[in-house]
Amino acid sequence: MSIAYLTRRERFSAAHRLFLSELSDEENYKLYGQCSHSNWHGHNYELFVTVRGEVNPRTGYVLNLKTLSKILKEKVIDKLDHRNLNLDVDFLMGKVPSTENLAIAIWVSIEDDIKALGAELSCIKVQESENNYIEYRGE
Repeated sequence: MSIAYLTRRERFSAAHRLFLSELSDEENYKLYGQCSHSNWHGHNYELFVTVRGEVNPRTGYVLNLKTLSKILKEKVIDKLDHRNLNLDVDFLMGKVPSTENLAIAIWVSIEDDIKALGAELSCIKVQESENNYIEYRGE
């Protein structure tokens, strides 16, 4: 049995504001800094989805990349790209749209689809800027 890790990269742009409604603007600024600005701010994100699975001896694939790309487009990118993460994204409603929460929400959104293809999610990496990224491994 040969196990391999396959990663697909996607990109999207989105705006958000990090804040807790129960805190004042001053308290939010102390907690989140510029990210709590009341007029939002945006990022050009990169998403890396890594799946783990047995290499099919017939096809040579862990899974078909076109299928993975379609799942990511429909379940994630179409919902996030050029959207407001606080207001427009169903799987982030009621959550502070931090990069950590975004990675976890993406995992939850696609985990069953990946399992149905005979693979498993290994890592969701969301890069918010050239200096900051988060990795979530389902733990």
